[in-house]
Amino acid sequence: MSTVDTTDADLLASYVGGDDDAFAELVRRHKDRLWAVALRTMRSPEEAADALQEALMSAARRARQYRGDAAVLTWLHRIVINACLDRLRRNKVRATEPLPDDPDRVLSLDDAHDPEHEAALAEMRRDVIAALRQLNADQRAALVLVDMEGYSVDEASEILGCAPGTIKSRCSRGRARLAPLLAHVSLP
Repeated sequence: MSTVDTTDADLLASYVGGDDDAFAELVRRHKDRLWAVALRTMRSPEEAADALQEALMSAARRARQYRGDAAVLTWLHRIVINACLDRLRRNKVRATEPLPDDPDRVLSLDDAHDPEHEAALAEMRRDVIAALRQLNADQRAALVLVDMEGYSVDEASEILGCAPGTIKSRCSRGRARLAPLLAHVSLP
């Protein structure tokens, strides 16, 4: 099967039909976005990697249960977010973890090559990551989906399995908590 013109739904159906390569292609197509969601939701790259691995194993096991009510990518995002939230709940009492060694790889906001600009962006990224870590998991997940990944409130509510009003509330409360934490941040 040529995967270039194959839809995500077709790949998932092929996987359910016994083609293991179809699921690998589906993951290859979306690994960067799924990783970004996991990384922004979790407190560390290691935790994000573990949550993403759990999510992908869960998606592979539950592929037959996909009903087609939402896009396959939306379904995958929901599984990733749920794996992250489950992991955060299991690890609720944790010590503070250090920032990633390379914060430039966490959020890519600009491709500028000006050293001063890049330094200012790196500092801003560190501040945003640290502030996001201070939100509860539900608020962080909602903000990551809506404000960072660009999902609509309705799409985020579908991914997280809650009402759109709940997403709006979580985003509003999360933004209110972030505002004083990021008041000193200005775009370079």
